[in-house]
Amino acid sequence: MQDTSLIFIGIAAAILLLFFFKNVFVVKQSHAFVIERLGAFHKVWGVGFHVKLPFFDRISKRVSLKEQVLDYPPQPVITKDNVTMQIDTVVYFQITDPKLYTYGVELPMVAMETLTATTLRNIIGDLELDQTLTSRDIINTKMRVILDEVTDPWGIKVNRVELKNILPPADIQNSMEKQMKAERDRRQAILQAEGQKHSAILVAEGEKESAILKADAEKQAAILKAEAEKQSKILKAEGEAQAIVAIQKAQADALKLLNEAAPNDQVIKLKALEAMQVVADGQATKIVIPSEIQGLAGLATGIVEAAKK
Repeated sequence: MQDTSLIFIGIAAAILLLFFFKNVFVVKQSHAFVIERLGAFHKVWGVGFHVKLPFFDRISKRVSLKEQVLDYPPQPVITKDNVTMQIDTVVYFQITDPKLYTYGVELPMVAMETLTATTLRNIIGDLELDQTLTSRDIINTKMRVILDEVTDPWGIKVNRVELKNILPPADIQNSMEKQMKAERDRRQAILQAEGQKHSAILVAEGEKESAILKADAEKQAAILKAEAEKQSKILKAEGEAQAIVAIQKAQADALKLLNEAAPNDQVIKLKALEAMQVVADGQATKIVIPSEIQGLAGLATGIVEAAKK
């Protein structure tokens, strides 16, 4: 009997240990457990060591608090100008309240996908094709704001929404490619024309500058030539003036010396005769000799003829 009781005690201890270890949990970092007691919400276990009350407590949901990504497949959407496109969306979200996430909505991931699809259709339905292709940032922002507002009661925080691909129909893609090629050709032609225009302007400006420099050079040469001629005339006039002054000075000096020598009448008449001789060297055909020096002139003539014999 004693052996039997020991066996029962051992079995009971093993069962207790088994129950203990099965009701002990360690919650890891960035995770949370939602605990129910007797079918009602009891608490949220955070990071650390926890013990569950057997038969009364139940782990309702294990929640990851990390940022998660939902990549939805392409779905058809219709623009305001009735163009059907295929758009796939990527949603980055994070669970901030495990209790609301557990009890706020049934199947939260399915609800997120449906909400994303309907929101995308509503936004694209208000835009035309060109606006849709060029307004990714606007669409992303609008979707993030709407999704974050709607999912807040579900304990979900939508951090970012991205449109991964926007695929128009094949015929529209071909038309867009042709339009883009025509636009590139137009821009190339404009750039080439602007380059030619700029080159022509530079050539014209160069020719203008060259003409201005040439005219300035010719002007400077003419000024220098005129200055040289002016200087030459000034120097010539100064030379002639200096010669006249020298002659006048010489004559004055001669008269001074003559006056200092106290010449007699015969010398004065001889000087007058020399002056008349100088006058005779000109172009005059008739010379009037004063009576005072006529006798002296005749005497001088006779002396000359006697000297010749």
